[in-house]
Amino acid sequence: MNAKPFEGLLVLDLSRVLAGPWCTMVLGDLGARVLKIESLAGDDTRTFGPPFLEGESVYYLSVNRNKESVVLDFQQPEGAGLLRQLVARADILVENFRPGTLERHGFGYEACTALNPRLIYASISGYGQNGPERDRPGYDLVAQGEGGIMDLTGAKDGPPFKVGVSQADTTTGLWMVGGIATALYARERTGRGQQIDLALLDGQISLLGFQAADYLLTGRVPGRTGNTHPMLAPYATLAAADGWINVAVGTPGQWQAFCQAIGRPELVDDPRFRTNPDRVAHRAELDAIIEPIFRARARNEWLNRMAAFDVPAGAVRNVAEALESPQCAAREMVVTVDHPTIGSLRQTGLPLKFSATPGAPAGPPPRHGEHTDSVLTEFCGLSPGALTDLRRRRIID
Repeated sequence: MNAKPFEGLLVLDLSRVLAGPWCTMVLGDLGARVLKIESLAGDDTRTFGPPFLEGESVYYLSVNRNKESVVLDFQQPEGAGLLRQLVARADILVENFRPGTLERHGFGYEACTALNPRLIYASISGYGQNGPERDRPGYDLVAQGEGGIMDLTGAKDGPPFKVGVSQADTTTGLWMVGGIATALYARERTGRGQQIDLALLDGQISLLGFQAADYLLTGRVPGRTGNTHPMLAPYATLAAADGWINVAVGTPGQWQAFCQAIGRPELVDDPRFRTNPDRVAHRAELDAIIEPIFRARARNEWLNRMAAFDVPAGAVRNVAEALESPQCAAREMVVTVDHPTIGSLRQTGLPLKFSATPGAPAGPPPRHGEHTDSVLTEFCGLSPGALTDLRRRRIID
């Protein structure tokens, strides 16, 4: 197999919980070697649960494959000295402490780049490294609310809802993967690394898309529209006789095909529905016509009819249906890694499919401190006696 895209790169992962670990997990899938630097207590998510498998949190397992766990107390002088040795060797450092925290411990960007000018220093925080709210803690739920996403999610007359997954964290992690790749490209030209400053709040605002444009260009504040689209119709979740189906009509041709598929070809030339703006303006009237039609047939029958007329549509699947679908299997979006105590561990796969340098999981999520001795021996030259002494004094574990 060809080398993975990031093979040969060394990552120091000083992050915890989700956004940072999600980023470093993807870097590992792409070939980077990831050293997960943990405190004596460990990543917070090691205690998130239930559920647990063989004492390991399922939450932790979901986001920490490919990594080597090094337990190191860098608040103690000797631990700080060991971390400085690792910083000097690393290509990338990922951290998600509150702004200013690592500076107080001697590992801010300026101190680290003095040790290693080629270091890419990736900082994830709730609100960024500057601004009046920089010192606030950052959490997914709060970011979804303050970034405008929740006010757009939910029924029109109901309360706001968060997205069902921790998308503020995961999209921030993915933004950081892109930022790191960009900084690596820049380093090839300049020979120097740089700091990347990424906030959960900024990531949420960047995802507002056309809803942000709606406000910025018209002054209108968009609101919740449930599962309909504010600018397209019919583009909605519809109840079939035995389940739910999403239908997305985005072009005039698709509208014509949709009318054929539901057996109502006369709707094409109905003046209330002739154009998309017409259909948006008369959405309630259109819904009153099509909703009982969909309730009269089973979900799979509608999916087959939509496919026959090439109308974009799909079932609303539960998590099991999504993960066990034939297309998910064909795309290798469920993969298996071998864990030393759990055995075969099924996880979601890497969505990036490279033709020449494919990525893939390299190993299971590490147990707490599993690689402390091997990493500190390799990079810091510690002897077995030195490791025993440091462990006795609770500097490593």
